[in-house]
This record gives sequence, structure tokens and C-alpha cells, in this order.
Amino acid sequence: MPQIMPIRDLKNTAEISAICHEKNEPIFITKNGYGDMVLMSMETYEKALYLSNIYGKLEEAKDDIKNKRYSSVEDAVSRIKEKHGL
Repeated sequence: MPQIMPIRDLKNTAEISAICHEKNEPIFITKNGYGDMVLMSMETYEKALYLSNIYGKLEEAKDDIKNKRYSSVEDAVSRIKEKHGL
């Protein structure tokens, strides 16, 4: 379950850092009752960035397949061998 915290609680940075690292998920910061910021550990951020990159590549691959922009395995291997002089 996401952690939601008012902006006034940002004073206790050590506690917030501990929460970020323990829960491995973002903390949503509110200001005047509305979403304002998101805090997370570097590990959580890097994992989210990695997954976003993977999902983006999968969408590109689906688009390539839909638009018939692909080749057979044999053609791909031939191009790789030719490119690297194998």
C-alpha cells in the first residue's frame, strides 16, 4: 500500500529515508491535501526506470511486428556474421 505523507513531515529526513529503503516503494507527498511530490530510494528509482525502459522496448517490438518490420532468425544471424566478419 502506498505511503502518503503531508509535506510538513519532511522535516524528519532520517525517518523518511528509512521508510523509503525499508518499503522499496515511493512515498507520495501532499501539499494542502493534493499530490505534490514523490520520494523514493535510488534503488527503487533505478528499478522503475529499468522497467519503464523494458516496457518501452516491448511496445516498440509489438509495433514492429504489427507493421511487419522484422526478419527471420536466419536473416538476422547472417547480418550479424557479415557485420562482424564471422
